[in-house]
Amino acid sequence: MAGAAKDTSGEKGVRPWLRRLAVAAFWLAAWQLASMAVGSRIVLVGPAEVACRLAELVLEADFWVSVGLSLGRVATGFGLAVVAGVALAAWASRSRVVEGLLAPLVGAVKAAPVASFVVLLLMWVSSRRLSVAVSFLMAFPILYTNVLAGVRQTDPALLEMADVFGVRGWARACTIYAAQVAPYLRAGLSLAMGLSWKSGIAAEVIGLPAPSIGIHLYDAKVYLDVPGLLAWTVVVVALSVGLEALLGRLLDWAQARWEARP
Repeated sequence: MAGAAKDTSGEKGVRPWLRRLAVAAFWLAAWQLASMAVGSRIVLVGPAEVACRLAELVLEADFWVSVGLSLGRVATGFGLAVVAGVALAAWASRSRVVEGLLAPLVGAVKAAPVASFVVLLLMWVSSRRLSVAVSFLMAFPILYTNVLAGVRQTDPALLEMADVFGVRGWARACTIYAAQVAPYLRAGLSLAMGLSWKSGIAAEVIGLPAPSIGIHLYDAKVYLDVPGLLAWTVVVVALSVGLEALLGRLLDWAQARWEARP
């Protein structure tokens, strides 16, 4: 009986992977059939040709330099947005004046399309810093509003208890606000990461800093290199998924360390 139970649990563990493989196989087959139906390499190529082109790119040193620099630019903008969003949200939670002054700015950034910011920022910053600025602007409103909402939703009873026991300043932030704001911050980080990455690459396609992922996407479009265009798109998607997964692992680790503190 124990052996049977063990086998059943093993099958349950395998099934999700089998489902994912089946779904991936289905869409790859659909992609291949679509490319065969179109019958034009300039319009659409199959997954096998894209995989071959991607394998060629991975062997080039310029590929890794471009990926590394693009990651660095987006990470810089995202990191600045995290610092600014958390700091300004904490300030705004204590000052209605600051919150009122920031509200129109945050609303405008959230409502305006990415292309508008890219074109406007090109007049003020260099192409190498463009993706940093755009990544920052796309992530900042999300992090600011999420952290501010978390602070506003803090249980008043906990704050009253902190007042009774004289818990203030940094101790108050660590013991009360950190736990209350953490879910809001985590949701904001996950959403802002994906948006920063996509908008940063879009900014590179327009600003064309060299080397970068964006300039390779642009060159592939200009020279009608459809396999290269799709290969670089696969890289962008894979990095986006990988970054969000890595961020989730880091947040889980940080939460576990925080909960295990003495």
